[in-house]
Amino acid sequence: MVQRLLELRVARANERWAREHGAVEYGREHYPLFFLLHPAWMLGLLWEGRRARGGVNWGALLLFVLAQPLRYWVIRTLGRYWNTRILIVPGGERVTGGPFQYVRHPNYAVVALELASGPLAVGAWRTALAGTLLNAALLLLIRIPAEERALRGYREATPEA
Repeated sequence: MVQRLLELRVARANERWAREHGAVEYGREHYPLFFLLHPAWMLGLLWEGRRARGGVNWGALLLFVLAQPLRYWVIRTLGRYWNTRILIVPGGERVTGGPFQYVRHPNYAVVALELASGPLAVGAWRTALAGTLLNAALLLLIRIPAEERALRGYREATPEA
């Protein structure tokens, strides 16, 4: 949870920078849904995980832990462009280096991995299932299409060597 709060702080600083550089926001109408899903997922993880029996699922915990360097690879690759909002800075380029050369939306892949593996690590399978399904619906039906529409104006950047 502390990790997420620190990430929100970075996102807010990046948002200020982007808006100072004329950023236009897309998908504002669905943004509050993330602030319902993620805290609900954390509460479900805590509540169900405390009641689950069977100990720690070490494989799922390992997946959750391995997702963290991937998350920071995405954040580092995007730099000032990393945000929790869809902000398009005029004159910017679409990032295609780092993990983006392998997966079009790597941050969402990391979040999907976390939403499933975190709860499964402590036996909270209902939270894993609900979080995964709600996140998939939100991302596949709303967020990724909105982001793709917003990114159409960006040129493809040259991948990092």
